[in-house]
Amino acid sequence: MGRQEIELPRMPASGPLYRRAVLGSLPGVGGGRRSGQLPDTALTVRGVTVDRTHLADYDRVCGFRLTDALPGTYPHVLGFPLALRLISAPDFPIPLAGVVHVGNRITVHRPVDAGESLDFTTYAENLRPHARGRQLDVVLVASVDGEEVWRGVSTYLGRERSAAGGQRKQGEWSPAPTGPTRWRVGPRVGRDYARVSGDHNPIHTSRLGARLLGYPRPIAHGMWSKARCLAALAPRLPAAYTVEVAFKLPVPLPSTVVFSTTPDGGLALNDARSGRPHLVGHVT
Repeated sequence: MGRQEIELPRMPASGPLYRRAVLGSLPGVGGGRRSGQLPDTALTVRGVTVDRTHLADYDRVCGFRLTDALPGTYPHVLGFPLALRLISAPDFPIPLAGVVHVGNRITVHRPVDAGESLDFTTYAENLRPHARGRQLDVVLVASVDGEEVWRGVSTYLGRERSAAGGQRKQGEWSPAPTGPTRWRVGPRVGRDYARVSGDHNPIHTSRLGARLLGYPRPIAHGMWSKARCLAALAPRLPAAYTVEVAFKLPVPLPSTVVFSTTPDGGLALNDARSGRPHLVGHVT
């Protein structure tokens, strides 16, 4: 069945969407049970332009060099409010509050210049069961003059108490890395990335918010971790590529991590003290 395309006049504001999601999660306010079906709609916004001051701020926060070519992760930030509008709808199958971003795949079809105007479309697909709840994919596509130039697929987990138990699987440890680089991740990373990305989930910006969701202190955004890794790889990336990562254990703020790569295109971000994995991925 085809999706109904709904075109919005502009990118939504993230703040009201987060407030609606928080209110919707409160007992007695959130309404009834959520739908067991994915929405059959695709949201579109056309003519999105790049604010070069914002781009420069994003580059600084994530470690990219200042250039006219957009970092591979930057279109995710540009289109994130549209995806947030989709995810925060009251009938979306999994609630935004407490959702876990478990994976992300980005395909850059060609370099995108900061002077180009982008059209964004987002939709959800592949709702499926998971040992701890349900998972789905949110697809975000950027086009220029009808040509797809960038595609991102974010996999989200909605945890459910009624889901089957079992030990949480963190995935296989990455192979022996080469050329490890140690990074200190400061306490402000969550707030700084929230400012440039529009992702103000309190689990990343507030000690109280993190504690309410089961973490002793705020954690870094998964997409900041991916962007920071991509920034380190930027000089070696081809014009077109796909980078896929799985988010493992969260990066607590502050902390020290080790970034490493393997000759076959593998990449990893591990805790500097224990070696436990925060992120594993591959570039092709």
